[in-house]
Amino acid sequence: MSPSPAHNIQRRLGEILIGKGLLTQLQLEAALERQKRTKEFLGAILLKNNLIEEKCLLEALSEQCGIPVISLKNRYIDWEFVKQFSPELILDYKCLPVEKDDWTVTVAITNPLDVWPIKKAEEEARGLKLKLALVSEEEMREAIERYREFMRKNTSKIFK
Repeated sequence: MSPSPAHNIQRRLGEILIGKGLLTQLQLEAALERQKRTKEFLGAILLKNNLIEEKCLLEALSEQCGIPVISLKNRYIDWEFVKQFSPELILDYKCLPVEKDDWTVTVAITNPLDVWPIKKAEEEARGLKLKLALVSEEEMREAIERYREFMRKNTSKIFK
C-alpha cells in the first residue's frame, strides 16, 4: 500500500487553483520559485503570503487527492478510541483518528501531501485500512486541545 495519496495525483495543486480563478499564473510561478528555495509545501507558501484562504486550499487539495474535507467542530469524538493511538501521532504528526468500523479507521489530517504522518497513522491502524479526511489547521488545533484536556483528566484520575 502506498503511504500517500500523493502518488495518484493527476493534476497539480497550482493548476487546480488557477482553474478555479483563485490564483494567477504569475502568483503561482513566484510561489514555486520560493518553494525551490525553502522546500516548503506550496499550500503553506500560498497561505503565508495571503494569496488564498485555507478553505480554498482544502477544497483544492480535496479535489487533487480525492480526500473529503470534514469539520471537527461539533463532531463527537470517542476519546477512549483515540487513546489507543500514540500521543506522538496526534500531537507531533497532527493525525487525529476520528472514527472506526470493522475494516477502516478514519484519520483527520491537515496536509495530504505530507507522507510521514500518513505512514505513522498506517502503522498505528493495526491492520485496518486507513481513510483520510482533511481538516483546517484551526480545527485540528482545537481538537488537539480537546484531546489534551481529556488526557489531563484521565491522568489525574489514575493518581487519585
